[in-house]
Amino acid sequence: MLRTTLALSAFYLAAVGIGLTFFPLAFGVGAVPPDASLELISLLRLLGGPFFGIAALNWLSRGQEPSALSNVLIANLIGFGAVAINDMWGVATGETREIAKIFLIIHLLFTMAFSLLIRKARRAPSAAQ
Repeated sequence: MLRTTLALSAFYLAAVGIGLTFFPLAFGVGAVPPDASLELISLLRLLGGPFFGIAALNWLSRGQEPSALSNVLIANLIGFGAVAINDMWGVATGETREIAKIFLIIHLLFTMAFSLLIRKARRAPSAAQ
């Protein structure tokens, strides 16, 4: 489960990074106006960069021992958890795009997976693989 979760999250985060960096208008359809300012597009591209870094970290970490991954797992739990809370707020208030319902499910699944991995790693470090 550990390797799979880190690999899937790496692919997902890389896809978000690609969307924000190279296709900001298409990625933000419904949230970003078609005539978005160059400053907004630049900001979206800037935000795409960290997604590549976290994707690389997750991909490179997938072969490590669970005991060495505590910080990586916690960081992913915080990141996906924060995004899931934001998605829940947007969906509950109607202040978001319709596609946010799908992202909410994805982010909740990653949040739960990283939470379970942290629990497994704390109970028996070798059992999280």
